[in-house]
Amino acid sequence: MLPFDPIDEAAAQWAKRWDGVPQMHAVTSVMRVQQLVLGRLDTVLRPLGLTFARYEALVLLTFSRRGSLPLGKMGERLQVHPTSVTSIVDRLEAAGLVLRRPHPDDGRAVLAEITPEGRALVEQATAALVEAEFGLGALDEAGLRALSELLRPVRKAAGDY
Repeated sequence: MLPFDPIDEAAAQWAKRWDGVPQMHAVTSVMRVQQLVLGRLDTVLRPLGLTFARYEALVLLTFSRRGSLPLGKMGERLQVHPTSVTSIVDRLEAAGLVLRRPHPDDGRAVLAEITPEGRALVEQATAALVEAEFGLGALDEAGLRALSELLRPVRKAAGDY
């Protein structure tokens, strides 16, 4: 643990050379928190044989009406490159958590379909993440709501919704 905030130090160094210190400080803080939280979530999920990316894919399939989605649609909704979706589904399929099925209406498309084992693992993983407070235990409920609302305009301006 450092005796100083490295992002504050980076901002002080930045200010000697460039403008945009508040933006640089904020984006560096967001990115660092993302790394820290993702690391914590992956640590929680590792004993279950999952990463957070694989967990998100399983949850997406759980939320779908039929328990299946085309791989392309998964990539869009998860906002990841098609190669990443293929890799995620490959690993989930190897673990018996999803099956690949031909799309009934589009001969070029492939569906990923969650298995009963996948559904059971989503429940187990979700319980573990809830117990770990999704890595955000340092914030109370009001702080969590405030954080979500603070980030909403950034997401909206980026076309997230």
